[in-house]
Amino acid sequence: MGSVFSAIGRGINAIISAIAGVIMTIVSAITTVIVTIFDVIMDILCCRCCGSRRRSFRGRRRGAATY
Repeated sequence: MGSVFSAIGRGINAIISAIAGVIMTIVSAITTVIVTIFDVIMDILCCRCCGSRRRSFRGRRRGAATY
């Protein structure tokens, strides 16, 4: 009788583990998409900010070199 309950317990454990694995995969995929979108937005914003800083910095160097 104990082996029957043990087999049922192992079956329930396997089902719960499979469901948990699927949920973890879904959460991981959603997290990856959110992080990727955030990285793309930050890259766009940083390119705009750094691009204007670089241009003004180069302009100052040229201006300083001519004096």
